[in-house]
Amino acid sequence: MSQPDIHVYTASTMNGWKPILFLEEAGVDYDLTPIDFSKKEQKAPEYVMLNPNGRIPTIVDRSNDDFVVFESGAILWYLAEKYGKFLSSDPKEKSETLQWVMFQMAGIGPMMGQAMYFQRIAAPNGNEEPFSIRRYVDESRRLLEVLNTRLEGREWLVGNAYSIADMTTYTWARAYPWANVSVDGLDNLKAWFERIDARPAVQRALQIPKPVPVFWGEKDDGAFAAENAARFASDVKK
Repeated sequence: MSQPDIHVYTASTMNGWKPILFLEEAGVDYDLTPIDFSKKEQKAPEYVMLNPNGRIPTIVDRSNDDFVVFESGAILWYLAEKYGKFLSSDPKEKSETLQWVMFQMAGIGPMMGQAMYFQRIAAPNGNEEPFSIRRYVDESRRLLEVLNTRLEGREWLVGNAYSIADMTTYTWARAYPWANVSVDGLDNLKAWFERIDARPAVQRALQIPKPVPVFWGEKDDGAFAAENAARFASDVKK
């Protein structure tokens, strides 16, 4: 029996869901190796040979001489070009898509990631830094305001179609409850969330490898929060 072209190494995180979201939306067959952070599988030598940064996600394209792609934004771009989906062929729209993908990779992801880190990992492990928390929460809010302005009078971030710009941004921005970032008054953004939430492929993707509803504010799971903090306790410099 032949194997799917695409093999994904990933975990249930904002970056980790991105390739799954694309593959589910595109109807592309794939197989998957879940990465267990508690066992530090992302740092295993055989995995670091694929992804030198020791992070997730990573894909291997078996149909392209086992070509490896790491970094979530690069993975979405590779998949979009390979399958000719969710990326406009118009040069200007294609450039705009890249710009918004980079906006997420350079802004929303790092800022919201730090907001989450200082609140969800550093503070529970005895290193609470109110200034850092305020700095990253405030900057995350500012970036969500940029998205809200961009979405004024439009359904999607680029052109008239759902694209990888929406996919890459959604997984982070939609996790605003986990970062404790308010979206009050950001009606365009909230309507965009609702449109993407309603997509069946998105809901399928968010179950793989496993669902984490607390990220989206759908469950008050103190046990998960404690487990998450403990899992990354070694990352906190005391």
